[in-house]
Amino acid sequence: MNTTRSEKKFLRYFRKGFQDLKYIDWERNYKWQAHLKWEELLSKKEFRKLLSEKNYAEIAKRAAAIESKTNLLFSFEKMALRDAIRTEEGAKMFALGLYKYIYGSGSFQKRFQAFADTLAHLPRKQTRVLTWPLQTVFGFIANPEEHIFVKPRVTQIAAHKYGYDFNYKSKPNWETYKSMLEFAEKIRKDVKHLKPRDMIDVQSYMWVQGSDEYPEK
Repeated sequence: MNTTRSEKKFLRYFRKGFQDLKYIDWERNYKWQAHLKWEELLSKKEFRKLLSEKNYAEIAKRAAAIESKTNLLFSFEKMALRDAIRTEEGAKMFALGLYKYIYGSGSFQKRFQAFADTLAHLPRKQTRVLTWPLQTVFGFIANPEEHIFVKPRVTQIAAHKYGYDFNYKSKPNWETYKSMLEFAEKIRKDVKHLKPRDMIDVQSYMWVQGSDEYPEK
């Protein structure tokens, strides 16, 4: 599938593109609502206030609750996160790492790598916490202008169909994420006439290309 074929597939499901009411209902709205809830409960000002009160458990609880209203993570990933932040130590590590990742002053690359390190060291019960979806979901919800969400299998299928050489490695790392951002930028340029608003639209476009939910017809 090339650029033209991928666009035809997207428009076959959503005739009016990113403005299609069915698209907004099926793909965009719940992600945007999660972003709005993040702005309400974990804006930079509110996040800093909670950190100053050392209320790490509340930060972790709010982040998990916001994500739980979406279907972005698998149930085992949601469970792994809940287990990891259940202890005081885990909640503190997660809250501090998450703030630096979303609102920190370092380069995107350094913030990404530091958050991967945070997830790798969180308490683990059964399932590992450091997965691509857990690494990328909170940035995507908090700042969909800058961050994109990574579902490995779907993204690899979408990239293959699109003819994009996706530099994928299973363990979260900056080079793969950089390749993902470049893929996202290519799509954004290729479909600019459809007026994608942010990474929510770009990620949804990828999802339509690679997910079993949207079979080829």
